[in-house]
Amino acid sequence: QVQLVESGGGLVEAGGSLKLSCTASGTIFSFSPMYWYRQAPGKQRELVASVTGPFSPHVVDSVKGRFSLSRDNANNVIYLQMNNLKPEDTAVYYCRLTDVQAGRHYWGPGTQVTVSS
Repeated sequence: QVQLVESGGGLVEAGGSLKLSCTASGTIFSFSPMYWYRQAPGKQRELVASVTGPFSPHVVDSVKGRFSLSRDNANNVIYLQMNNLKPEDTAVYYCRLTDVQAGRHYWGPGTQVTVSS
């Protein structure tokens, strides 16, 4: 089993920064693909960033230049650094890990990010 726990969310003013963390525990294969998603009220969950190997982070175009993903492989942690936050970034942010060998996806409970204008 794999457990994921996100942290670092909160309330911030527009233009501010937050750094989210996602810690994975349990039976984990090193360098398992991990992802950050977000879901705003009334909207579908959307991909924000991903890392599919030890050194291959990717962020989607809508947050490129403001968000960055990093990975601590030794401790099974991924981070999402979010700068110049905008009210439209308000959402619950979720972490996901894919166990490629088992074909399973695991999700964390999410962390709320609220950006005030």
